[in-house]
Amino acid sequence: MSSNVQVFALSIEPAQLSKSELTGIRVAIAIGGICALVLGVLVLVWPESTLTLVAILLGLYFLISGAIRVVRGVFTAGATAGSRVLNIALGLLMVILGILAIKNPVDTLVALGLIIGISWIVEGVAALAETARDSSRWLGTLFAIVSLLAGIVVLLLPLESLAVLTILTGLFLIATGILQLVQAFMLGRAVKS
Repeated sequence: MSSNVQVFALSIEPAQLSKSELTGIRVAIAIGGICALVLGVLVLVWPESTLTLVAILLGLYFLISGAIRVVRGVFTAGATAGSRVLNIALGLLMVILGILAIKNPVDTLVALGLIIGISWIVEGVAALAETARDSSRWLGTLFAIVSLLAGIVVLLLPLESLAVLTILTGLFLIATGILQLVQAFMLGRAVKS
């Protein structure tokens, strides 16, 4: 094997690509950028619809996963009786949650916001408990405080917090879309010079 061949190299070397390969990569990056840009604009234009869609998709996930668990519990003959009963019970619970999420997307979003808030509070408490006693202590403490405050805000205003997170997601998608379009335009330009 030659010394200049890299088997596990992950970077793209435009000079080593054919013109059609380079064009294909540029088009793929541009398509990804356009998709991110369009999705970001849609999220910003219709944040409520975006949140509702998320709740409905979460409901569909619960519905499908629950049905699969029920089927597993009924038809897995080699499993123990306890495992089968647990799969059926959990599956039925997930199906019910899925139906409720699809019928009541706003309530689903509030529940999702509460879960996020509680998890951030738990993470903040854990970060305080795990803070090292060295020069990184202030960073760990700062992270814990931010996590605790964010969790409390989300608990107090779950739906509003998710709306803000949706807007931030839209802005992030627009920014990454623009960056991908610039990357697609710039990729391989130095090779031509």
